[in-house]
Amino acid sequence: MATALRLLAFALLLLVAAAATAAQEGAECASSANCGPRMHCAACGDGGAGICARASPVDPLTHGTGLPFNNYSWLTTHNSFAITGAVSLAGTNAISPNQEDTVTAQLKNGVRGLMLDTYDFNNDVWLCHSFGGNCYNFTAYQPAINVFKEIQTFLAANPSEVITVFLEDYTVAGSLPKVFNASGLMKYWFPVAKMPKSGGNWPLLKEMISKNERLIVFTSKKAKEASEQIAFEWSYVVESQYGTEGMVEGTCPNRAESPPMDSKSQSLVLMNFFTTDPSQTGVCGNNSAPLVSMLKSCHDLSGNRWPNYIAVDFYMRSDGGGAPLATDVANGHLVCGCDNIAYCKENSTFGTCVVPPSPPPSPRKAPAKGGSTGGDSSAATSRFPHFQWSCFFGLTSVALLFLS
Repeated sequence: MATALRLLAFALLLLVAAAATAAQEGAECASSANCGPRMHCAACGDGGAGICARASPVDPLTHGTGLPFNNYSWLTTHNSFAITGAVSLAGTNAISPNQEDTVTAQLKNGVRGLMLDTYDFNNDVWLCHSFGGNCYNFTAYQPAINVFKEIQTFLAANPSEVITVFLEDYTVAGSLPKVFNASGLMKYWFPVAKMPKSGGNWPLLKEMISKNERLIVFTSKKAKEASEQIAFEWSYVVESQYGTEGMVEGTCPNRAESPPMDSKSQSLVLMNFFTTDPSQTGVCGNNSAPLVSMLKSCHDLSGNRWPNYIAVDFYMRSDGGGAPLATDVANGHLVCGCDNIAYCKENSTFGTCVVPPSPPPSPRKAPAKGGSTGGDSSAATSRFPHFQWSCFFGLTSVALLFLS
């Protein structure tokens, strides 16, 4: 028995040592294996060097599901299907990628909003970039049903998760229902009839989960709400301007199709923050302090509402807390009234926060190339460093006690 305890203690000591020595956010890395949990080695350092960047937000479900759905914020990927290295139907690398990993990987990392562009193409519905509203061989990524089935698989395996899909829709009437039915997604469909029509609260998240109504789908085509029961986005969502035009510091204009950002007839807020021409280097800076700064600007200009969806390119890239941090900041304010959801105190009243002490100096951080500057990303850029080190020393002491 004593020998077994010593072996267990030794294994525990190795485990906590490995966790404590894993590089923290902003530290240089050669691969994601060098970084701590929920992080990714992003080529955002000087000269494209790798630095550890956050890949996942804090799951708001860890703080309960008892609030209306519009009281949560979700990390969202722009052109979720447009993945680096994907081969087009023409056999060449598909143009203008916006993300680095599959939709399945995105969902596993905590992404809960997906932006997809759907087209009638090749006698099917495809996900595609376009010229003049048309899909071509060299811009076609894959049939939509492939991604729809990825979503279905994730929802089946994760019965407490809710996903929102935003469709920039170029299909004719009747195309999408066929694909949704074939993918098996209809069993999770959140019905249009239950969506608030005048800016009221959505159902409680726990009710959506218990009724298995865990897929929200919006379309850019108004007529499809009546004909296909796919919700017309801007009846329920205000959305900020996409592209470089929407990234001007201190502003938060609505996109042309959306009602004004401060309209209270829509109870969901979508904030876009990505350049017109996607850049894997420029995004490193943009997805950091400027993103958090825009989050605050959009709050002030959206009727003092925090965004429910934060849409970015290359969501795992940043030289700070990145899009996951921005999502945590929004959820902190929405869920518990704190500057970050990591500060929420469980089973406490709204506004009761526990702010961890400042972390010790981190290893040298390689500066990012490209991107905008400005803003303030000081709100919880690291995840519980004090706890990590306290846990390390505490567990080390216990392990040494068993080994003695």
